[in-house]
Amino acid sequence: MPKQEVFFEQEIGGRKVEVLKSYDQGYAREAFSNMDDEAQRRLWTSLKPEEIYEAAGLPSLGDLEGEGEAFLWDELLEQAREDGSLLSFFIVNETIAGRRSQSLYVSPDWPSAESFAKQWALAAQPAS
Repeated sequence: MPKQEVFFEQEIGGRKVEVLKSYDQGYAREAFSNMDDEAQRRLWTSLKPEEIYEAAGLPSLGDLEGEGEAFLWDELLEQAREDGSLLSFFIVNETIAGRRSQSLYVSPDWPSAESFAKQWALAAQPAS
């Protein structure tokens, strides 16, 4: 299995935001579970399921049964397919003061992960 590698890293005022490329589906699932509603909406937008499936049949994010979230995870897996059964993920992590680290976003593509990481890093900058 290929190794995990850092694709982007930015440090601002004790906070480090990085994008890792990983082939670990368990790690990707953990990152997905940590995503907030806004991150899930951004992922949905980047995956563009309405261009692949009949829009009327798509579940909604935030539904009480969790169908939207389950669909989003399945679509993430489908689009993460790199070669045959090999899946790759871009995971955005934040580390604060070198100690507390958390995953914020996971995507099957580099551009959306980079965009999320840069926007997150920009929002973390102290006001001047």
